[in-house]
Amino acid sequence: MRNSTPAKHVFVTGGVASSLGKGLTASSLGRLLRSRGLRVTMQKLDPYLNVDPGTMSPFQHGEVYVLDDGSETDLDLGHYERFTNGTLN
Repeated sequence: MRNSTPAKHVFVTGGVASSLGKGLTASSLGRLLRSRGLRVTMQKLDPYLNVDPGTMSPFQHGEVYVLDDGSETDLDLGHYERFTNGTLN
């Protein structure tokens, strides 16, 4: 039987400017929580609608990270995978 403890959420938010370290902060928090034995799931909500990160300027949105399933995503997802030893798709 699964533990009936309710899920807890941590939101890392910031302004509209990129490169403020929100992704690294969230990744670091995920790693710390996982090291304490908690199950961690990362999600990123981005306001870009119908935009492929592979076609955006790296100066506008940073580098592209490619997931195992071939999806071109934001570099923050790469941080999430590396810091939490997880796989996103």
